[in-house]
Amino acid sequence: MMPDSPISHHSGPEPISDIKELPSEDSASPEQKVQMEQAYAQMMRKMRMTKMDEEIKHKIMVLSGKGGVGKSTVSVGLALSLARQGKKVGLMDIDITGPNVPKMLGIENVDLHVENGQIFPAIGPHGLKVISMAFLLEDPDKPVIWRGPIKLGAIQQFIGDVAWGELDALIIDFPPGTSDEPLTVSQSLPGIDGVVIVTTPQEVALLDSRKSINFAKTVSLQCLGVVENMSGYNLKGSAPPDSEISIIGPSGIPIDVHTDSTGSWSVTLDIFKSGGGASAAEELEVPFLGSLPFDPGIVRGGDDGVHRIIAEPDGSTAEAFDLVVKNILSELDGRKSSKVRIS
Repeated sequence: MMPDSPISHHSGPEPISDIKELPSEDSASPEQKVQMEQAYAQMMRKMRMTKMDEEIKHKIMVLSGKGGVGKSTVSVGLALSLARQGKKVGLMDIDITGPNVPKMLGIENVDLHVENGQIFPAIGPHGLKVISMAFLLEDPDKPVIWRGPIKLGAIQQFIGDVAWGELDALIIDFPPGTSDEPLTVSQSLPGIDGVVIVTTPQEVALLDSRKSINFAKTVSLQCLGVVENMSGYNLKGSAPPDSEISIIGPSGIPIDVHTDSTGSWSVTLDIFKSGGGASAAEELEVPFLGSLPFDPGIVRGGDDGVHRIIAEPDGSTAEAFDLVVKNILSELDGRKSSKVRIS
């Protein structure tokens, strides 16, 4: 004879007297109240993230495999180029430990406005909406030493607690590499359109850029393309029209140039090699979005809080950014038109 089974055969509803009532707000302990508030905040954050997908037309991540390639400068330039075309643009600075975007835009002393649990972004040139950890630091010289979970929690708050409103594009600037920050955003923010990879022509930078491209493929995000920054230094001058002149280049090497009918001449010096970004893009079968010149004015603008696009809107650097933005929008339009629609 089988022994009695320890599993109860009673399948009916539990007596009402046995059901534990949830604590009311008045009877809850302080710990329970904190848990309830956290759960409510998390629920509201998720709802706002879903709303972001509806209100923001394009969400673009800007990555680089290594530091020092000018990724934040490129992110700011892309956002400004879009904004001066009359588009509604947001710029999210996800670099928690080294936030530089507000300084580049000259708005580092702005105090953020908070209302009903939402953070309202600072407003930069051309109406650009900006959020950055730099706005929340009491001492800009004090390092942010946070472990991964705290950092990721801050990023989720940046995503879900900021009142962006309706935007044509949101540019998201990341710290170098492919670890916690881009992974958290790609998993938390719905509807990301793709990734833009910033590199310089040096072989070391290109090696790390390949990792960023493969990261996008690994997390099933479209790589919109590669931007080659600091691709060449432009020298310009004037001389007699339609003449051949010789200028002294680096290391005293003479360079022969020809002037046009107005007497203007220009030559590009490949300080960090050239064409590496295009080669890497071709090798990994992703679009090449264009090259940006090595422009000392960008360095001065970053320190002064006036981006080169603002200081010289008709200059060669602004034109180069506009071309890159045009190619990005073309990739986005192509991606949209390539979707299969069933009617």
